Amino acid sequence: MKKSIIRDRKFGQLIALLFYVLLGWFLYQAASKINYTWKWDMIPKYFVYKQKIPLTSPCDGTLKITKNQAKVICDENHVVKTYNIAGYKLEFKNGEYVYQGDEFAYKQKLEPGPFILGIWVTIKISIISMIIAFIIGLIISIMRLSGIPALDYIGSVYVTVIRGTPLLVQLFIFYFIVATIFNLPRFWAGVMSLSIFYGAYIAEILRGAIQSIDKGQHEAAKSLGFTSIQRMQLIILPQALRKALPALVGELISLIKDSSLVSIISITDLTKVGREIVANTFSPFETWLTVAALYLMLTSILSFIGHRLEKKMKAKGGI
Repeated sequence: MKKSIIRDRKFGQLIALLFYVLLGWFLYQAASKINYTWKWDMIPKYFVYKQKIPLTSPCDGTLKITKNQAKVICDENHVVKTYNIAGYKLEFKNGEYVYQGDEFAYKQKLEPGPFILGIWVTIKISIISMIIAFIIGLIISIMRLSGIPALDYIGSVYVTVIRGTPLLVQLFIFYFIVATIFNLPRFWAGVMSLSIFYGAYIAEILRGAIQSIDKGQHEAAKSLGFTSIQRMQLIILPQALRKALPALVGELISLIKDSSLVSIISITDLTKVGREIVANTFSPFETWLTVAALYLMLTSILSFIGHRLEKKMKAKGGI
């Protein structure tokens, strides 16, 4: 039976490509109508820029240049200041007179721009928050499955309250109240807000994964003489983590995107960098499209790593 062209994979890719090309053209035309001037040429310098490192004269005097050295012979008391000029570009010639503050040589050094620094802060916040959130989620999930009513109620209330209130509101509460009481830096206020919020979601993911393990596993481990801690640590948790991996990767992707909210409390992450660049250049289209592309890059890399781990575990019969 001949395959319908609508279900043909290559035809579908062509239609999808055409759709997004038309969408891009439409957005470009819309921007043209509002008399917007595109400034894509200014974006690269916000990734990497050349920092100028000058050598300046400490006094009024004569400049003497040898192979890799420059000397400023000051008029006052003939004091000599010596500089190593290897790698520097000279702006004055040998024997010329320089005044105090004159820049007689300089070199340029590549430095990371705001976008690179913002990405690094975003990655750092996301990784630290995810580690703490996982620890919180693991503890809460075990508390809820412990069979001890007091621990179960404590964990249930935590999950209900955290999942039932917006992250932005929790961020403000933690920053203006908790962080003020304990004198926490804003960085750690943002990290702990994200950790506590996502800890509740991870707790439910791990609880469901643990409960999905067949009861026969528990009984078999018990019959072999394993303690409850050994059963959880050596048998149940490894299997539960494999089952929970896709959901945990999804939560980490969401955490990376939601980390943009910490810019509200003046943490210089990728989103705050974007706001500062827009304020300085009045180029919102190029800036926010670049910021979106950088977030997409981070989440795509994480998604790719997650898929590779899933495939490896499936090959070993782990999922």
